Formats: sequence, structure tokens, C-alpha cells
Amino acid sequence: MASIVAMLVLSFLACLGALAQNNGPLETPQASQQSVQAPAPLIATPRQDRHDGLSISVDPYNEPARAKEKFGKANPVPVGILPVEVSMHNDTDRPIHVDLSTIQLEVHFSEDRHQEIDWLPAQQVANQVAHPKGPAAPTARRFPIGVPSGADSKADKLAEILKPLSLDADIVPPKGTIHGFLFFDLNRDMSLVETASLYVPDVTTVPASKPLMFFEVPLGR
Repeated sequence: MASIVAMLVLSFLACLGALAQNNGPLETPQASQQSVQAPAPLIATPRQDRHDGLSISVDPYNEPARAKEKFGKANPVPVGILPVEVSMHNDTDRPIHVDLSTIQLEVHFSEDRHQEIDWLPAQQVANQVAHPKGPAAPTARRFPIGVPSGADSKADKLAEILKPLSLDADIVPPKGTIHGFLFFDLNRDMSLVETASLYVPDVTTVPASKPLMFFEVPLGR
């Protein structure tokens, strides 16, 4: 009699196990809500041109509030100078040299009319920010002693802010990135950003000095 009861209990437990496997675990209301959450919004990326293993991205700081947050007292936007953050990433196993001196900003006014603008050194940008109406006229000393030094402490302090942020490296290391700001005088017309492109014409591999095709990165959205 005891063996019959034991067999019945085992059969009952087996049926319960099979039923649980068929129905699966119960889903709580909280788990159900998590499964229907909307995906995170995509983050906008800077404009980019990429080929031959090199990526060049640009991010123009043409909004005064954003530029002030970055540069503080040295903000060049109010005097009409556009800061462009430039990032260069090398995906190859060899160094790449970029001639910074030939980089320009191309502003397109129409299909057949455009203008090339050279970038300004940080010290020149600092001078224009320090003296937006032009350099002050020198004042004569009543008792001149020695030779005037020509030092401009106000501009020099602003240059100390701008120089560490400027793009000054010209070798992009293998699997590495360089970045920094280049400054372009737009004569106080920041609307030109929408039709402008950063033109990088002289890029070569190291040490073979093999030239790569030029890069042209649009700044507008």
C-alpha cells in the first residue's frame, strides 16, 4: 500500500514539472514595462571626411555661448573669428604627416565663387580679442628710459589660454588621434559657416612620403 502511495506522489510531482516547463516563468508587470522602452536617441557627430585610413572631423564653435564656455575671456567669436575643432584619427599601422600650414577654410558663395581663408596663429587671435578696435596708440613717456619692450600683457594672457587648445601637432601616430583648434577670421559673419569647408590638401605617409588625396570636410549641417 505504501509503495502505491509513493508512486502516486511521484507521478503528481512529474506532472507539475512538465506543466511549469510548458508555461514558462511568469512575467512580472515591471519586466513587461522594461521590454517596451523606447531606444535612446542618436547623438549627432561632427562632420567628417575619411579615406586611406585617415579620418578628419570638424566641429565649428560658431555659437557665442558655447565658445565662451570653452575659451572664457579669450573667446574669439565676438570679434568675428571662428574656432574650428579639428580631430584626425589614423587607422593605419604607419604615421601620417599633415602639413598644417596649407590648411584653409573654403567659403562657397555660389557655384562659381568661393574664397580661401588661412588660419590665424593663437597669438594673433589673442591680439584681436584683446584689442577689438585695433592696437592702442603708444603713449609717450615723460622721462623715457631705455627702449620700449612692446609687451602686451593683456594679449599674452589670452594667448596662454588659446595656445594649449590650438592644433599644433602635424604627425598622426599609428592607431592614434590628434586634435585641437584652428582659428579663421570670418569678418564677423558667422553665417558663412553653413557654406564653408575645411580643406586639407597636403597629407603624406611616413616615411615613404606617399601623398594622399586631399580632404574636404563641410562645416554646415
